[in-house]
Amino acid sequence: MLNFPVPPVPAATAGVTWLRANVARFSDGETHTRRRTFVESELRRVRPGTLRDGTGSPVSRLALALGLPSTVDSDVALVAHCYQPHIPATVEADRAVERLVTACGGVADEHTANRIGILVQAYATTALIEGRNPPVPVTRRVAPSGEIVEVDLTGRPFGEGVHACPGRAHALALAATDFHRLHYGSLPLVLPNAWDFASAAMLADAGFPAIGTTSLGVAAAHGLMDAEGATLAETLDLASKLVRLPVPITVDIESGFGMDPRDLAARLWELGVAGVNIEDVAGSPEVHARLIAGLKAGAPGLFVNARTDTYWLGIDRDSTVDRALRYADAGADGIFVPGLTTAPEIEALVKAVPLPLNLLAQRDIHTFADLGVRRISTGSLLFRAAMEATVRTATQIRDGLTPDIGLGYEAVQDLLSQTQKPVR
Repeated sequence: MLNFPVPPVPAATAGVTWLRANVARFSDGETHTRRRTFVESELRRVRPGTLRDGTGSPVSRLALALGLPSTVDSDVALVAHCYQPHIPATVEADRAVERLVTACGGVADEHTANRIGILVQAYATTALIEGRNPPVPVTRRVAPSGEIVEVDLTGRPFGEGVHACPGRAHALALAATDFHRLHYGSLPLVLPNAWDFASAAMLADAGFPAIGTTSLGVAAAHGLMDAEGATLAETLDLASKLVRLPVPITVDIESGFGMDPRDLAARLWELGVAGVNIEDVAGSPEVHARLIAGLKAGAPGLFVNARTDTYWLGIDRDSTVDRALRYADAGADGIFVPGLTTAPEIEALVKAVPLPLNLLAQRDIHTFADLGVRRISTGSLLFRAAMEATVRTATQIRDGLTPDIGLGYEAVQDLLSQTQKPVR
């Protein structure tokens, strides 16, 4: 139904009705093509990444990037609330349109209308920031019968077909969460990977700004094998507990557990999860790209860390850059290449791929920082270290030695008492 025409809007000379009559959003055919071309040309002037780190509202950041004053955001908000043709325009919104025309140079032509339209569309990113999914729940189309129908946008947050949002990458950059921003600090994000609530709570208490999960740890803790897609229920259950912690949580979902990626992403997002890590096991990059696109369709605000196992498994290493670029095009927010350790190859990947590079903690943080790495994961290392420490402590007792235990019973109890109520 998204290929049905949009409902026609009447011609007008001023105010919100003039804006509707002149933007790509509410037009079809050659008129829509002409206006959309202008919108795409304007957006090409702005690199999405530059919108992520700015201050101020999403609209003010985009306005500045387009050479407009940041103060237009309040007028854009007035217009956005009655932008849809079935919502009556207010006097305040009509006056806001007049001021926006002035801010855009004072000429009330088609180009000015579509510049304003870009800002109004950007206003919808506030819904992404607030966690609404999809940010715009429905759109309106004209059915062959002539009836105006509402089309559910669940799983299609940016539409599809000729009216698909041309500013998808810009919208996602504007709506970047705190977890996204952690990938752009002065040092790489060190992301420890937990396997249960207690390990995650202790890591959060130690000051780590975000916590991930380890699929090996989660699987082994439940007597299951890793990488066999057998821990969907256990992963969701753990995620529902970890979101009580006061830091962003990202979840290792192996290769997606065989679920529809849109449904899986939506479920995790509704729980309060900030990101996921999904691996390609060095299989088909086309299939993996579709999974990534599905995850972003199901929850556009979710940070999707796209893992390729070319180095980890020693398979088709020459395809690493191509895979990373495919995954970036599909909507990934980060690229994870476990097993990559050599400086020249790291630098080449950082240069070639416009996304934060995530590596395993196989070199020190300062060396990785100098090479341009933006995220360092511990993977299953902490779980394996805990298992080793457990056996070592038990054998010390068995062998008549006094184990050195630094963490007391009350410390664990106190930590858990602080996490009994949801804080997110």
